[in-house]
This record gives sequence, C-alpha cells and structure tokens, in this order.
Amino acid sequence: MDPAPFVRATEDGATLDVFVQPRAATEGIVGIHGRSLKVKVTAPPLEDRANKAVEKLIARALGIARSNVSVVAGSKSRSKQIAVRGMGARAVQEAIGHVLRSRAHDSG
Repeated sequence: MDPAPFVRATEDGATLDVFVQPRAATEGIVGIHGRSLKVKVTAPPLEDRANKAVEKLIARALGIARSNVSVVAGSKSRSKQIAVRGMGARAVQEAIGHVLRSRAHDSG
C-alpha cells in the first residue's frame, strides 16, 4: 500500500492532515482534498464543536477511544492536524483506506 500523503508517523502514534467542512448535511470521511483527508461534520465551527465532532468521527473510524484523538493544530481553521495516540501510521492508513473504499463501494 502506498503511503497516504495525509498520514505521518509520530513517536506515540500518527498525525493526520484533515480538511473539514463544518455545518454539512451529513457526517463522514468523504475523500481526499489536496494532500489532506476531507471530512464533513454537521457541527458548526463555534465553541470548539466542530473540532470535537472531527475527533469523534476520526476515533469512530479508527475504532479507538476519542480520548486518543485530538486536534493539535488548526483549531480555528478548516485545515487541521489531528494526533492519534496508540495506533501506528500504517494501521491508521489501513483503517482510513477501508472507510474510503467502503464509501466508494456504497455510492457506486
């Protein structure tokens, strides 16, 4: 599997570059936006609600506790960096790839 441009290994897990569309009609990991993973959340970008929704969405997609996922950069921007603790970059990439393939299969 080729490395995804939006996943990087860290000492305690991985980081994800994510582009967020807040106030979307539906939530989900929807594809790639440039060199970032694109996600949609229904929460507005107010009072950290969209950031919390992104953390919850990523944690659910990876099958890990939300406490292991956090926005570490870009909290006031649509372009964010998400830290994933306790799960290696390869495992993160495989889980995200599975979600993207499932989504492509469901819509096609």
